[in-house]
Amino acid sequence: MVDKNFCMSSYLAFRYIEDPEKNFYEGLRHCNIQPISPEEKRPVKTAEDIDREMQAFFDAEKGQKLGVMLSGGMDSAIVASYLPAGSDAFTFRFLGGEFQKEELRRAESYAEYNHLQLHYVDIDWSVVEKYLPTLMKAKGAPVHSIEPQIYKAALEAKQLGITKMLVGESADLIFGGMDLLLGKEWTYDEFVKRYTFTDPFAVLKEPVNVNYLFERYRKENNGIDYLRFMDDVFSIESSSSYYNAFGCVGLPYGDPYARLVMADPLDLARVRNGDSKYLVRRLFELRYGRKAPDKVPMPRPVDAYFADWNGPVRKEFKENLSMENFTGNQKWQLYCLEQFLNLYE
Repeated sequence: MVDKNFCMSSYLAFRYIEDPEKNFYEGLRHCNIQPISPEEKRPVKTAEDIDREMQAFFDAEKGQKLGVMLSGGMDSAIVASYLPAGSDAFTFRFLGGEFQKEELRRAESYAEYNHLQLHYVDIDWSVVEKYLPTLMKAKGAPVHSIEPQIYKAALEAKQLGITKMLVGESADLIFGGMDLLLGKEWTYDEFVKRYTFTDPFAVLKEPVNVNYLFERYRKENNGIDYLRFMDDVFSIESSSSYYNAFGCVGLPYGDPYARLVMADPLDLARVRNGDSKYLVRRLFELRYGRKAPDKVPMPRPVDAYFADWNGPVRKEFKENLSMENFTGNQKWQLYCLEQFLNLYE
C-alpha cells in the first residue's frame, strides 16, 4: 500500500522503511536485506573460534577473485589478513586525501603488512550526485550516506575482475562494538531519543508516529530490550546499504562475521570498561601481533558536504528549518529524502 507520510517518517527515524507493505508511491517497492537466520549462524566462544570460522569461510571461497573493502579499523583489517598475497584491497580516499588522514594511513599499513594491492577509491560530492539517483531508484527509498561510495568501490572492483567483495560490517553488532549504545542501561524514553536518527515531528508537516517499533521491545518499569532491538532493527538498517549498493552493480559480496554469533552472553561490564569487541580485539592481536587500534567508523564527510546547505524546500518539510540544529548525518537524511521525492514528483 502507498503511505508516503509513514515512509518519510520511518526513513528519518530509522534510516529505512520498516514496514515491508508500505511504499512511497504506486508501483514502487522498497527492499531491505533479510538477515541470516539464527539456525544458520555458527556460535563462537573465543578468538580462536572466530579464526577457525574465518578460515573455513575463505576455504569455501577458493576459486573466487576476492577483494576487500579495507578501512583503518580492525574489522576489515582482520578480513584482509586472510586474503592471499597479491589480492586487491579498496580504500576510500575522501576530498583528495585530506579527510581522516590517519584512517587512510592505517589502511595503507594493513595492505602493506598483508602484501595486498591497494586501490584508492576517490570520493567527493560529485560522486554522490552521480550515483545517488541510481541507488535510490533501486532501493525504492532514500539511502544511507555510505551507499554512493560503496557503489563506486563496487564498480571499480568489478572492472578489475573481482568476482566477490568482502566487508567486515557486521562485527560491531555481533561482538559488542556499538559501545555508545551499550554504554548504559537505557530507560525506554532515553533509548527512543538516543536511537531516533532524525525526529520526523521536528522536520515534517505531516509526521507519523513510528514509535510502535520501539514499543515491541518495551520492558516493565519503563525499560527496553535494547540488545534485541539492535539485533532485529539495526542489523537490517546497516546491512541494507551494502546489499543495495553491491546489488546495483551486480557484484556479489560477503561478510565473514555475519554468519557468527557469540556463544556466551556479551560481557557488558567489559564493554563498558573500554574493552568493546573483546573477542575481535584478541583476534586482531593474533593476526597482527600488536594491540588493536581504536574504533574508527566508516568515514563520510557529511559535515563538509552540507556546511553551507540551507535545508529542504519541498512542501513536505516545515519552513525555515535552522540547519545549525542538525548534525551532518541528519542533514544528509533531509537532503536525500528531498532528492528522492523529486525523482517521482
